[in-house]
Amino acid sequence: MGLARPQAWLSGLPTAMVYGSLALFTTILHNVFLLYYVDTFVSVYKINKISFWVGETVFLLWNSFNDPLFGWLSDRHFLSSRPRTGTGLSSRAVVLTRVQALGWHGPLLALSFLAFWVPWAPAGLQFLLCLCLYDGFLTLVDLHHHALLADLALSAHGRTHLNFYCSLFSAAGSLSVFASYAFWNKEDFSSFRAFCVALAAGSGLGFLGATQLLRRRVEATRKDSGCSALAMDGGLNGKELLVGAEEVGSITLGQYLRQLARHQNFLWFVGMDLVQVFHCHFNSNFFPLFLEHLLSDHISRSTGSFLLGISYVAPHLNNLYFLPLCRRWGVYAVVRALFLLKLGLSLLMLLAGPEHPGLLCIFIASNRVFTEGTCKLLTLVVTDLVDEDLVLNHRQQAASALLFGMVALVTKPGQTFAPLLGTWLLCFYTGHDLFQQPTVTPVGSTQPWPEPPAPAPAQAPMLRQGCFYLLVLVPITCALLQLFTWSQFTLHGRRLHMVKAQRQNLAQAQTLDIKTV
Repeated sequence: MGLARPQAWLSGLPTAMVYGSLALFTTILHNVFLLYYVDTFVSVYKINKISFWVGETVFLLWNSFNDPLFGWLSDRHFLSSRPRTGTGLSSRAVVLTRVQALGWHGPLLALSFLAFWVPWAPAGLQFLLCLCLYDGFLTLVDLHHHALLADLALSAHGRTHLNFYCSLFSAAGSLSVFASYAFWNKEDFSSFRAFCVALAAGSGLGFLGATQLLRRRVEATRKDSGCSALAMDGGLNGKELLVGAEEVGSITLGQYLRQLARHQNFLWFVGMDLVQVFHCHFNSNFFPLFLEHLLSDHISRSTGSFLLGISYVAPHLNNLYFLPLCRRWGVYAVVRALFLLKLGLSLLMLLAGPEHPGLLCIFIASNRVFTEGTCKLLTLVVTDLVDEDLVLNHRQQAASALLFGMVALVTKPGQTFAPLLGTWLLCFYTGHDLFQQPTVTPVGSTQPWPEPPAPAPAQAPMLRQGCFYLLVLVPITCALLQLFTWSQFTLHGRRLHMVKAQRQNLAQAQTLDIKTV
């Protein structure tokens, strides 16, 4: 009886909550990874500079191409299926496949996270292997988790409901950043290593438990004659959605890419999202620099550290407010309003000038929070593109993971452009080269190698002015580009409703086809 009660309570959890908890088990690992992996290899393992940059270069290439690679391997058989016994793939079978993949890849992600904190090979080799292994499993987890958002729910309400729990659990997972400060000690690494072991164990076990619960919920729909538990959450229909028995030729990668090239809304979206990814990583890369050169005389070091830490949590909490707005007004309208807000706040800050520390502090924090929050809302837009791709190309099943992978392929270069273009612009405005001085780095990280001293104090006002113009002109330019590309995006309003209706009709027609065979 004692064991039955917790099991009954867990089995009664809403599907959206179980789905959202998967974001918790990813976030508790990833934020700690981002903050400490460089410092660990540079300060603790003493990696040399050449090995560091070789590892980062290989990681950059792997990080760019593994999304479409894994997406293609995962979903290529969904593009067109060949039924063998009169029945093909079902929506439930697709969901179960993704849940099973998460059940394997989640614990492997936790193990690859552990590999960073224990020296087991020469530093350069370990750095390269750890980065590629970790990013590979992280990509697999993200692709299947995001794809489930499109597969579990069809309506905008259902998807925003699922995303709400993702934001809630991601905010909770970001608290691992604050907890990590208590254990981080480069001189005595054992306590931090034990902390990481605890995080990995919690994450791995959490993935196993959550995927088991989710699998049972999906399988339970097979037994329900009426509305299923998933359907009540705005997810799968209670009925099996079987594809027709007509054989369809397989689609090659070249044919799929040509289909995407004709998908106008996809092209406009990735153009806008490329700018968004650039702006998100620009804010992350230069957030400490702006604090140092614009606010260091007005805020304490601990306040700066708190602002940096809270910037990891606030975007998720912010989305808890924006997601209900998305249900009411639509994602398109909310994202457009955020672009206008970014443009308006940046113009206001430009007119006010750099001599208002209070305004600067609010602007720097809000700029990062709103930009990161917009990135998280765009996942919902990709799920709508999945629906349109299925309808336009008459697919047997939605290739959700593959489309998420193709979006990542086009937009991930923004991660590289952000530091390159940012440092070039700063040098162009001020004549000051960041690589000629110790650069300001995030809390929990460190400059890998000592550099020549900073420029003379006489250059400080020019550097401060350059940082200010960089701070306000980049979001102004990004907002203008995004407002233009977003205005060309037509998958909203009446067209979006039409696509949703056609996908629903297609699913119903496929079910009827099977019944008449």
